[in-house]
Amino acid sequence: MTKLSIDDAGWLQSVEVIRSPNFDARPGGTDVKLVVVHGISLPPGEYGGGHIQKFFCNRLDAGGHEYFESICSMTVSAHCLIERDGNVIQFVSFNDRAWHAGESQWCGETACNNFSVGIELEGCDHQAYAEAQYRSLAGVIKALRASYPDIDAEAIAGHSDIAPGRKTDPGPAFDWEKLRQLV
Repeated sequence: MTKLSIDDAGWLQSVEVIRSPNFDARPGGTDVKLVVVHGISLPPGEYGGGHIQKFFCNRLDAGGHEYFESICSMTVSAHCLIERDGNVIQFVSFNDRAWHAGESQWCGETACNNFSVGIELEGCDHQAYAEAQYRSLAGVIKALRASYPDIDAEAIAGHSDIAPGRKTDPGPAFDWEKLRQLV
């Protein structure tokens, strides 16, 4: 993957963009200082098919799979999705608040959506993530750290870290040491 950069409007250059309606403005004076790594597959344990993209854009067909009926009315998003092949899709500007963390807390601060960037990896808790995903994730994090200096090396967490007991992703199959070496 080529070196990524972020423009002043908060968009990665040279990646696919699919704009989600599921975002709003960050609270005034709030700096981006946390990256939250998620894992998602739709339907659970299955990859491809474009269902995640449809889910983040409120276009998931409830009849497409029995699982979809239980989630199709949710309004959620992430800033980015990294597919199994490493392809990066951006849904929400990093300058805006994506709706990815839910009830959450990090270093004593609640409502992590206010100050974080959410990056979804196409995957599930107990299946290894692809090498291409780690490379792309590291590239996105490097670009974020160049544009948002409050994101330090310790400010990369899993969804499970900010919502323990409620969320498990990216799960035990995610190799944190590999990511640390790449960033």
